[in-house]
Amino acid sequence: MVDKIYELLSKEYPEIDFKSSDMLVDDGTLDSLTITGIIALLTMEFGITIPYEEIVEENFNSVERLAKMVERLQV
Repeated sequence: MVDKIYELLSKEYPEIDFKSSDMLVDDGTLDSLTITGIIALLTMEFGITIPYEEIVEENFNSVERLAKMVERLQV
């Protein structure tokens, strides 16, 4: 799952090095517009709905955390 999400994000946002940080939101790499785009991408790719309460910094700080969120929501 991590590799698939990394591949998707790298294609959509080639200017962002998703592997270099586990604090993507906290260090300012991801802004609200980028997070909105990531939500749309994950929603379409994995057929999930990301509820408002899941849209927190912790879930978007790394590809690993994004993968855990997606796996949790696919159930």
